[in-house]
Amino acid sequence: MQNNSQLRKKYPSPVRKKRKRRSIIGTLFFLFIITGICAGCYASYYLKEPRNFWEGLIPIPEGNTVSVVIENGMTASQAARAFEFQGALEKGSPAELSKWMVKFGIDKKIRAGHYIVVPSDPWNLARQLRTARPALLKAQILPGIDAFTLIESLESQDEKLTRKNICEALLRDSNYPPKMLELIKDLPNDEYTRVAFLMPETYMLIDRTADEVVSTSANSWWRTWGEFITEHNLTSKDIFDAAVIASMVEREVLHDDESRKIAGVIHNRLRKNMLLQIDATVVYAWRLKGRKLTRVLYRDLEIDSPYNTYKNAGLPPRPICIPGADAWNAALDPEDNEYLYYVAGKSGYHYFAKTHKEHQKNIKDARKE
Repeated sequence: MQNNSQLRKKYPSPVRKKRKRRSIIGTLFFLFIITGICAGCYASYYLKEPRNFWEGLIPIPEGNTVSVVIENGMTASQAARAFEFQGALEKGSPAELSKWMVKFGIDKKIRAGHYIVVPSDPWNLARQLRTARPALLKAQILPGIDAFTLIESLESQDEKLTRKNICEALLRDSNYPPKMLELIKDLPNDEYTRVAFLMPETYMLIDRTADEVVSTSANSWWRTWGEFITEHNLTSKDIFDAAVIASMVEREVLHDDESRKIAGVIHNRLRKNMLLQIDATVVYAWRLKGRKLTRVLYRDLEIDSPYNTYKNAGLPPRPICIPGADAWNAALDPEDNEYLYYVAGKSGYHYFAKTHKEHQKNIKDARKE
């Protein structure tokens, strides 16, 4: 005969059935709530909302950095692909990075330059970009330096700038604005000529390559002088002669306010078929032979070179350096004067004379300073 407990198990009462059903429903509801909470947390983490909570909870990554170059005119999606290609994007896609850039409002603020970032997932990379400031690389071209010194100077500024690729960049036509190229394409096609058409400045570049340096400085030169050249219908010969004269003025003048006056002297001597007798051309002649002069002596004037303006009439065959703005101004618009001679005093300013007799007196006066 079955006891009561056995009978209750075999024939449960309606009350017990109802309690059991409620217990199951409660358990399922609890599991549903927990699942919802977990799903919400995951969604919150994935979407990083609320933003302040996740920003405060997860610090911006630290560690080894990489440099990523973003070029001018890149859209957010193009920049995102650049970050991926250059090793800054981990565990995510460029599309996700682009989405975060838009969400953070930096998609239209991204600027060209070098970004130093810690390789990260899209969210953390975008967080870095909110405060990152692009770095630009400095390249300096000084007025008065010749092609040799320019190459040496650029080589010292970046290991990517070598003699070979600098010379190739100077001769590469695509580095010059089209209208400028039309003007200089008939000129001697060598680096000694083309350096004269670089604008000496300190440039901040996205990428410090030889092509970038030449292209940027050549475009700067054309922006400065292109309108003047066009308005005055200057020919290739006009601009070449101006480049040679400007290079001599640059090396002869210490004080810029004398530039136009000395350019006037050069023009006057050329019109009279007089030897220019400019020491700077002699210094350059010796430079071509591998010797650097700091002072020109009488014996140095005997050098056999087409650049020796003490022996050869007319202009030297090439510019002797990179002229600065004042020297170019002087060469393109020389002072209208009657001077044929000048000599430098100790102050660097010159004494000017119309006759040889006056010049001899000026030499004595200059020595007395």
